[in-house]
Amino acid sequence: MSSLRNAIFRRAHKERAQPNSRRKFGLLEKHKDYVVRAKAYHKKEEALRKLKEKATFRNPDEFYFKMVKTKTVDGVHKLESQANKYSQEELMLMKTQDIGYVLQKVQSEKKKIEKLTAMLHSLDNQPSNRHVYYAEDREDAKEIQLRTSKDGTVPAYEDMPHQIKRKTTASYRELEARKSRVNDLEKLYMDMALQKELQKKGRKRKLREDEIVQPTSKPVYKWRPERKR
Repeated sequence: MSSLRNAIFRRAHKERAQPNSRRKFGLLEKHKDYVVRAKAYHKKEEALRKLKEKATFRNPDEFYFKMVKTKTVDGVHKLESQANKYSQEELMLMKTQDIGYVLQKVQSEKKKIEKLTAMLHSLDNQPSNRHVYYAEDREDAKEIQLRTSKDGTVPAYEDMPHQIKRKTTASYRELEARKSRVNDLEKLYMDMALQKELQKKGRKRKLREDEIVQPTSKPVYKWRPERKR
């Protein structure tokens, strides 16, 4: 019977199209399109309901810092500008604290460089003929002592175990890296100190290249003298 049912000719069903009078509204919405639109609508409706519920039961004493750090622009919360957030005195204090931290790091790095230099017998970034060798355990220390000549001198660098040579090379590499770091920190300290001085009161101007006695790549400023009462 099923084969006979399929053998009978039936007219193909066509979905309804948008009437000519409503062509300006686009395609006619089908049921599957309505389902998607309805789900999105109810999702937004549920989100608004939860927000209204939170606003209803909100604690009137609740406070968080974004209440004073943001403002509403066209219904959108935006952070306030940080330009005029601090006064001139507060900016100077923060600059002083930053410069003090950088200076502290410079002094700390210099102490570590002195310690490494004394350990490696290095002077002016030129290692001397004497080397300091590191032993992992007592067996390595005994091996170094056995290789020491009768006159008490330390054996050549090439005769040392590979592990000790690797540690010595790493120590020299660390020394070079710390010296480079100190140079970068000192440049940063000079730049920060200059910016701090420029924030102080007083009339000043930037000198031209022909006015600078000792040529330098950094800008040079001159403060105009003020009469003190």
